Amino acid sequence: MTEEKVTSITGGPLDPDAAAAAGAGKGDERRERNLDLILDIPLKVTVELGRTKMLVSELLNLGQGSVIELNKLAGEPMEVLVNDKLVARGEAVVVNEKFGVRLTDIISPAERVEQLK
Repeated sequence: MTEEKVTSITGGPLDPDAAAAAGAGKGDERRERNLDLILDIPLKVTVELGRTKMLVSELLNLGQGSVIELNKLAGEPMEVLVNDKLVARGEAVVVNEKFGVRLTDIISPAERVEQLK
């Protein structure tokens, strides 16, 4: 059995036409097929404004208009987590009357590896 070394791919999604134009061989086609296998795996994406701890009695006293104090300051970047791991930071935006997040900082691959330890 032969073992193929997988190298990191930068510059965005694989484009079969661009790969063929660059003289890509069977190894690149195989790598693209392997990537296709994982593209439909669901991931849990969470955008976190902040956190707090409260007693059950405090939680039961909450009502409409109650304010919950979070551990972050107003204007601080929101954290974007994928499967509970930090991958980016961003700011809240409104698009077509819906809230969204504009990514302002992507965590480097080295930092993401450090989170796994």
